[in-house]
Amino acid sequence: MAADLLGPAEIRELAARLGVHPTKKLGQNFVHDPNTVRRIVAAAGLTSADVVLEVGPGLGSLTLGLLPVAGHVHAVELDPVLAGALPETARRYAGPAGAARLTVHPADALRITAAELAEPAPTALVANLPYNVAVPVVLHLLAELPALRYGLVMVQKEVADRLVAGPGSRTYGVPSVKLAWYADARSAGRVPPNVFWPVPNVDSGLVAFTRREPPRPDVPRHQVFAVVDAAFAQRRKTLRAALAGWAGGPDRAAATLVAAGVDPGARGESLTVAQFAAIAASATVAARPAE
Repeated sequence: MAADLLGPAEIRELAARLGVHPTKKLGQNFVHDPNTVRRIVAAAGLTSADVVLEVGPGLGSLTLGLLPVAGHVHAVELDPVLAGALPETARRYAGPAGAARLTVHPADALRITAAELAEPAPTALVANLPYNVAVPVVLHLLAELPALRYGLVMVQKEVADRLVAGPGSRTYGVPSVKLAWYADARSAGRVPPNVFWPVPNVDSGLVAFTRREPPRPDVPRHQVFAVVDAAFAQRRKTLRAALAGWAGGPDRAAATLVAAGVDPGARGESLTVAQFAAIAASATVAARPAE
C-alpha cells in the first residue's frame, strides 16, 4: 500500500507543530512536491529486497515515498527534533506496516559507522542531501558501507555536475575522481528550486551511481586520494610541479609519472582515476628498499 505523501500544506503544518525553522547551517531544504518524491523513488529503481539509507530525511517527505517500495529504510537525521518526530510521521502517513520498516538514527552521517547500520545492512543510498556536506557524506558512506551497491542522491546542481564530470571537463576535479574510485556515476536529471521549502537560489541535480571494483585494488585508497588531492591543489600547474611536494621534488615527481605511463607535462584534469592509481602504485614501488 502506498503511503500518503506530504504536500506544501502538510509540510508547513508539521514544521509549525514541531517548532522547526529550516536552517542554512544544517543545509535544510525540505521537498514539498509529491510528484518530485515519486520521480526520485521511480528513478532509484528500488525493490522490496533493497535496504535504503536516507540521509537528512527532515520532515519525512521522501521517507514516505521510500517506505512502500523498500524492504527497510535507515534514516539518519542530525536534528534531534526531526529525528524524534519521524517515526510518528511514518505511522500517521504510511501506517503501522510502513513504520515498522523504518529505523531512525539520530546521528551525524559523516560519523556513522557500518556497525550502527548493520541490521539490516544498506544496499542503496537514496537521499536529498544537505547541500553543505553532500560530497563528504557520499564518499564517507561508500567507504564505510561495503554492501552499498548503488544510489540516487539529490544535490546542488553545481555539485552534481562535478560528481559526474569526466576527464578534460571544466568541472572535473577531486569529487569526480574520488567518486569514480568507488562507482560509475551519471546525471539523472535536474530539479527546480520551487519544489523545496524554503526555496533555494539554485537548481538541484540528481546523481545516480553504481558501485564497481576499484581500478587498482592492489593500491590503498588513501594513497590514491593523496595523489588526487595534490594534483588538484594547484590545478593550473603541470603534474610534475603539482606533485613535487607529494613526491619529494619535481624530478622525483617526473620519474614517478613516467614510470606510471603519465606525461609529466599533463595536468590533473586530464587523468582518469586509473591513471591516478597507477601514479600511486608507481610511487609505492619506487619507495621500496632495494633487495
